[in-house]
Amino acid sequence: MAEHRHDFVESYEGMVGFGLDREHDENTVIYYLQKFSDDTVMKTLIKRLTDEDLEELFDLVNRMLKKHFSETEYHGLFLKETDHPH
Repeated sequence: MAEHRHDFVESYEGMVGFGLDREHDENTVIYYLQKFSDDTVMKTLIKRLTDEDLEELFDLVNRMLKKHFSETEYHGLFLKETDHPH
């Protein structure tokens, strides 16, 4: 079975902040998203989100994936499917 990894947040020692430059912005987004998707954070937050919050979050992620991933990348990188026909 494929593994999901969150190595960046465990080893990143740089500045976390947005608006300084592209590199720091990218690192901050990775850091925030990995912290956000932590199982304990999600378990606590998910029941507090409204239906509208859930839809907004799902739509944002789905829109970004559709915009920037090919179908093969979506199935391989995001869904971790090893048997999807390429």
